[in-house]
Amino acid sequence: MYIIIVYDVEQKRVAKVCKYLRKYLHWIQNSVFEGEVSEGKFKELQTGLKRIINKEVDSILFFKLRASYDVEKEVMGVEKAPVESIL
Repeated sequence: MYIIIVYDVEQKRVAKVCKYLRKYLHWIQNSVFEGEVSEGKFKELQTGLKRIINKEVDSILFFKLRASYDVEKEVMGVEKAPVESIL
């Protein structure tokens, strides 16, 4: 499955979340990651994030798509970290 993750976490956890997500996905913009993962890796990713965040104050959104070919991305302005594999 293809996922897009958007997060808003307290400053003291931003670097930990970013470093963790880089193991699984492509960083595309501040607090935004995207990429292809298996269902098993997705569950693993979520389990790891649960250990890092504080559910009382942090927020993570998961957008799940069937595959990368279902995604049409359009960028206005500077693309901070282009992901060549989906375009």
